[in-house]
Amino acid sequence: MPKHQLTKCESEVMDVVWRRDFVTVNDVVEAIDRDLAYTTVLTTMRILEDKGVVCRGEKIGRAYTYRAAVSKEDVRHSMIRALTDQLFGGSIRSLVLSLIDSDQVSPEDLEAVRKAADEAERHQ
Repeated sequence: MPKHQLTKCESEVMDVVWRRDFVTVNDVVEAIDRDLAYTTVLTTMRILEDKGVVCRGEKIGRAYTYRAAVSKEDVRHSMIRALTDQLFGGSIRSLVLSLIDSDQVSPEDLEAVRKAADEAERHQ
């Protein structure tokens, strides 16, 4: 089972955390472009702490600070693995071919995929 799975709201909060060394709940509330209640962000931070994605740090005044416990890349890989397992029977090939077959793929995207595949092949 993949280790780190985030909801859309959790991802939004983590994007703020990953951009900074440490944050308070209020920092996150102010940085997000939509109205989120302080209590919603506080609850989200506690959930992220329980998931092991953030660590609670020192207290500044009445507010605790939080920092990322895992990298964005670690979460990305974990979520891609979960998606691959859930929708493609664990087949990376099926995931990639499905993405390439999408009507949202531009010629530039395909060229970038070709270059990445060539580079990966050279390193094997």
